[in-house]
Amino acid sequence: MTWHVFKWAALGVLALGVAGCTTTEEANKAIQSKWIGQPVDSFFTYYGPPVSSFPLNDGGTIYTWVGGQTTRHIPAQYQTIPANDANKVTRTTTETHRNADGSTTTTTRSSSFGVGQPPVTRMVSPARSEDLFCELQITTGPDKVIRMLRATNDTDGEGLSFSRCAEVMGVKK
Repeated sequence: MTWHVFKWAALGVLALGVAGCTTTEEANKAIQSKWIGQPVDSFFTYYGPPVSSFPLNDGGTIYTWVGGQTTRHIPAQYQTIPANDANKVTRTTTETHRNADGSTTTTTRSSSFGVGQPPVTRMVSPARSEDLFCELQITTGPDKVIRMLRATNDTDGEGLSFSRCAEVMGVKK
């Protein structure tokens, strides 16, 4: 398989993979369709307790829930830069020949070579860590039934996923 064909095949696979990723908006819709109208205690029993709550005047409550905490380690990125072009020597020669029919042919040849400079490897970005998590705001009525639920802070997921909340909540595309 030639490099050109391989490159396009790899891009096609990547595009299909990204198309299969769930966004925060899609995760919100799926989570809302599953949990709005359900008792908030069922949610907390399944996913764990909230980190905070705020009572509303109507007897309802706004809860903040955080889950799926993990850390992704991203290695340093390096780039190899060819030898400095300033250290290259280019030689160009031009020859002109008169043909038997009276016309002329001109030939130009160029050649370049380095002056002993090896390629240079530079760090493009240092190694780093990213905290991944899902934060939801859940609003209930006085009856403790979920009225509203939305992702208020959703990091990228692990791998190619666009939504940590989708991963934690088991949302499938």
